[in-house]
Amino acid sequence: MNNKFDALKDDDSGDHDQNEENSTQKDGEKEKTERDKSQGSSKRKVEQFWRFYSHMVRPGDLTGHSDFHLFKEGIKPMWEDDANKNGGKWIIRLRKGLASRCWENLILAMLGEQFMVGEEICGAVVSVRFQEDIISIWNKTASDQATTARIRDTLRRVLNLPPNTIMEYKTHTDSIKDNSSFRNTKITL
Repeated sequence: MNNKFDALKDDDSGDHDQNEENSTQKDGEKEKTERDKSQGSSKRKVEQFWRFYSHMVRPGDLTGHSDFHLFKEGIKPMWEDDANKNGGKWIIRLRKGLASRCWENLILAMLGEQFMVGEEICGAVVSVRFQEDIISIWNKTASDQATTARIRDTLRRVLNLPPNTIMEYKTHTDSIKDNSSFRNTKITL
């Protein structure tokens, strides 16, 4: 008997429902095991990341002009990278003092897959400047308005942004054209 259909064909007891129920229970147990493995893997990734992150300088502790980039493996934080070239980014300008908390919330949300947009998220950047700080999250497909809206809404939630917070979405194509990712943008919390 190689599969459950062979078992049904050879079973003369008339108790077919029980065999199907046992098979369904085994399938459910298998799915639960796979889900547990996936969650365990995610937990290990977060723990690994936290070991490194706990030793890093926080964005709010930096002075001058600095950028932190956190991108998925194999994706360069460049507009021209194959994973980024058709995408864009949500940009939020923050008043000084908020970058460390917002950055930490953002990267934990990314690691915890809270955006629920599959492989759409490419990475994130925090840019420390003299008078303000800028956070952006990059995605693969600028033309997918439903996905970019979901990213925006999740970003508002995980950063605990007030409802009147101004956010800008900018395609990487536009950034390449004007050679500036933040030109003519005034967004303050």
